[in-house]
This record gives sequence, C-alpha cells and structure tokens, in this order.
Amino acid sequence: MRALLSVVAALFVLIWAPTYAFAGDAASGARVFSANCAACHAGGGNIINAEHTLKQEDLKSYLAQYNNGHESAIVAQVTYGLNEMPAFIDTLTENQISDVAAYVEDQASNGWS
Repeated sequence: MRALLSVVAALFVLIWAPTYAFAGDAASGARVFSANCAACHAGGGNIINAEHTLKQEDLKSYLAQYNNGHESAIVAQVTYGLNEMPAFIDTLTENQISDVAAYVEDQASNGWS
C-alpha cells in the first residue's frame, strides 16, 4: 500500500510540480550525494540498472518530466523513488534533496567529469 501511495504521490508531483529552477546548492549537494547516493551512482553510473545512469542523455530518455524541468524531475525521483530507487523523503530534508538535485544536474550537464 505504501509503495502505491509513493507512486501516486510521485506522479502527482511530476504532473503538477512547478517547473521553476530550484535554489539548490551544488557544493552542498556533492556532500549529500557522496554520503547517500554514490554507493549506487558513483561517477553518474548506476550499479542496479546500467541503462538508467545519471548522465544527461539517459535522464532525458527515462526520467519523467526531465525535459520540462531538470531539477524538479530529479527532486521528485529522489524524494519519492521509483522501482529500485528508494524514496529519500524520510531520510533527507527538502533542502538536502534540492541540493543533491542541483549537484546531479550540474554533473549531468558537464558529463560527470
């Protein structure tokens, strides 16, 4: 039941979320990413599903609403999770999630160099 509610909430956010830029801090997001995300997504990869990396071309192809608002789509994915991706709504603060979204977007835009 909780999984169903998470999916419904994620869809709601993805469909009706504003597409404005989030004021995330990429430098702070790098620390959050290192502590919470790098185990599965080191260097922008994905050890669970190699086709769903954090590289911009992959984000464009599989992350819902990415083309309508990059950081807001990343925020929704991190917040609510989906499939193998866990939800971080109970683990990270809204600011931490915004920061990690800013970091992921910055890295994706620069090819994870």
